[in-house]
Amino acid sequence: MALPTDTVYGLVAVAADDAAGQRIYDVKGRDPAQAMPLFAGSLEQARLIAAWNEAAEALAAAFWPGPLTLVLPRQARYRTRAAAGGDTVAVRVPDDPAIREFASQLGPLTGTSANRSGQPECMTAAEVRAQIGNDADCIVDAPVDAGGVPSTVVDCTESACVRILRERAVPRDAIVRALAGVASVG
Repeated sequence: MALPTDTVYGLVAVAADDAAGQRIYDVKGRDPAQAMPLFAGSLEQARLIAAWNEAAEALAAAFWPGPLTLVLPRQARYRTRAAAGGDTVAVRVPDDPAIREFASQLGPLTGTSANRSGQPECMTAAEVRAQIGNDADCIVDAPVDAGGVPSTVVDCTESACVRILRERAVPRDAIVRALAGVASVG
């Protein structure tokens, strides 16, 4: 399903459903070895799928719900096609109450942008239709809340020194301030 999120249009499916996850890879034309981010309904749910550290706790407290994706070690018991066989998972709690409720009720959701791989992110249902066409099972036609700025992605796998992998909605200086006395930003 393609629907507006708090950042851009997203392709969502129940992350624990491997067939649904594979469908997202197919629709998007995404490299099957590349992991997909996940939406969690709450910090508590995110803790069930990822191993947390002090840096991740500080960033989640400062920016969740919101446009910050954290890369963390995947909990060994949590399995999802979206992890692409890796030991880490990228997770965020979006600032969209409907998506948080879906994730709370159904479990974590894939949270990748609703566009063909390598193409610009979509901000409207019409843009999704132009890129994906009938390959999406459903396209929800509603506005994107945040003006189309994708989330910032921060690798928190090393607690003492985090790395910004993609700086977008949350600027580096805000991350540095949130981690003061906790971790450095490399």
